[in-house]
Amino acid sequence: MSTTAARRAAIEAADLVRTYGKGDKAVRALSGVGFTVPSGAVFGLLGPNGAGKSTTVKILTTLAEPDSGHATVAGLDVRREPRRVRHAIGYVSQKPSFDPVATGRENLVLQGRVYGLSRLDARARAAELLTRFGLGDAADRLTGTWSGGMQRKLDVAMGLIHRPSVLFLDEPTTGLDPEARAGMWAEIARLAGDDGLTVLLTTHYLEEADQLASRLVIVDAGRVVAEGSPGELKSALQGDSVAVELGAGDLVDRARQAVRAVPGVGDVDLDGTTLRARVRDGAAVLPGVLAALDAAGIRPAAVSVARPSLDDVYLRHAGRAFREADQAEGVLV
Repeated sequence: MSTTAARRAAIEAADLVRTYGKGDKAVRALSGVGFTVPSGAVFGLLGPNGAGKSTTVKILTTLAEPDSGHATVAGLDVRREPRRVRHAIGYVSQKPSFDPVATGRENLVLQGRVYGLSRLDARARAAELLTRFGLGDAADRLTGTWSGGMQRKLDVAMGLIHRPSVLFLDEPTTGLDPEARAGMWAEIARLAGDDGLTVLLTTHYLEEADQLASRLVIVDAGRVVAEGSPGELKSALQGDSVAVELGAGDLVDRARQAVRAVPGVGDVDLDGTTLRARVRDGAAVLPGVLAALDAAGIRPAAVSVARPSLDDVYLRHAGRAFREADQAEGVLV
């Protein structure tokens, strides 16, 4: 690989716009989304359900075309060179792509043949991936009998069969139990760290993006609302976050007014029945918050102080809590 190619960004997206439908029924799924993914990184595309993540991935993987804007993947234009893009990438969708009535080995060999590998090379590559993902003992069992974690590993292995330079993982741990999710996290980190593969990860799990991504963008309602490393985005929110979990019978407005009046408290936002306040020094402000709530006749279920999280970042830039946005019904994809 040339020095120039090594320095080239793995993914570049600029001003992507995509609308579904026409006239009064038109829905704007993307409204100028743009970002750059450096080679060899795990990059997080983070947002609640309906934010526009899947539409963005469909465009980058040539499954959809933008109305306007420009994107390249592995240095290839997704609109002018879609066939070359497809050979340069691996794509693991949210839904399983394996055949449940075939064995793990058969699934991988078939996938390799689809990508043009010889029978011998496909079998060798399948054996390599089965070993790498710890699936060797189950290789010749029907995949429909495998656990959910094993099946998800097989999906990722199938995306790697042809040695792509960029791997797209669309919600890779949805539906997995905590142990299987932790195992998948470890494997994703190893793909970029040991293999130098570029991974674009879409997720609505905040902790997943925080754990894995060296850089990320947060999208909401079809727009990028924040971009940077998880550390940079959290550090930009100076101070601490005080969370006040209110009981069902508490008066939210009264609690908000009481907390907002405490010296040292900045923005106060509501996330369901939890108030989140930005403060300079959580330890110093907390006694005043408790006293103000007590004076207002409010007995919170819990009060905590924490350093800023990605949820706080999202709240600051999108104007609502991530959980609230994730649970809201939307039409974007």
